[in-house]
Amino acid sequence: MKNAILSHLPASHPWRGNIHHFDTIDSTNSEAKRMAAMGAPYGTVVIADSQTGGRGRLGRTFYSPAGNGVYLSVVLRPNLRPQQLMHLTCATAVAACNAVEIAVGIHPGIKWTNDLVVNCKKLGGILTELSIKADGFVDYIIIGIGINCGQKAEDFPPEIANIATSLSLYAGQSVDRGRLAAAIIDSVAHMAEVLENADAFLPQYRADCITLGQDISLLRGDEVRHGKALDVDKNGALIVQFADGRLETVTSGEVSVRGMYGYV
Repeated sequence: MKNAILSHLPASHPWRGNIHHFDTIDSTNSEAKRMAAMGAPYGTVVIADSQTGGRGRLGRTFYSPAGNGVYLSVVLRPNLRPQQLMHLTCATAVAACNAVEIAVGIHPGIKWTNDLVVNCKKLGGILTELSIKADGFVDYIIIGIGINCGQKAEDFPPEIANIATSLSLYAGQSVDRGRLAAAIIDSVAHMAEVLENADAFLPQYRADCITLGQDISLLRGDEVRHGKALDVDKNGALIVQFADGRLETVTSGEVSVRGMYGYV
């Protein structure tokens, strides 16, 4: 896999020497965090053929079977405060969508805040994490991206079979995982160069976000509220008009979109 990735990266790419490949690992994000805590440099890439404990948002697992997906994480070390990175997940989603289009010719949509979707089904996910130094600046951030590539419909576990899909299922053809991984690495590298500039990402995020304009439900604890998603603000938060007419900025909770993932 590593050789396949390198064959699609320019010889001059600054991250070529920082790619760490594993046949199997608990989680590329977890390994990237361990490496970052030990001083791994900016641009360190961790990629695995399979994950035994792939992680998603809200403590969920990310199904990561061997040979059927791209599971990778990147270490970045921006000289920024956390408040300057509120749009990080949005920026990563844009980078991932662009990479899929470059490598496969498909441009996914984004379900707020971190799901890549095609045909109303989940194609992949994003998990961003950060560590803060004592002076209040970011020590490192971890950008994790997982994308389903080669699964057939019957390959997905029953609990996600109705909501998940893969690039090969959607495109009707096999996918070069090495090429896709290289495209993701390159896209994230370009993103990192202008990471502090939210305006470089948010217009495309809004255009790609299939949540906007849709009826949604917001689940927080035992409370469920219904409304319509109107916009994404400068920090990547979702602006929702709820059924009682109130406008609120949503930064947390589980947002379901009517017509997707079983929400009717």
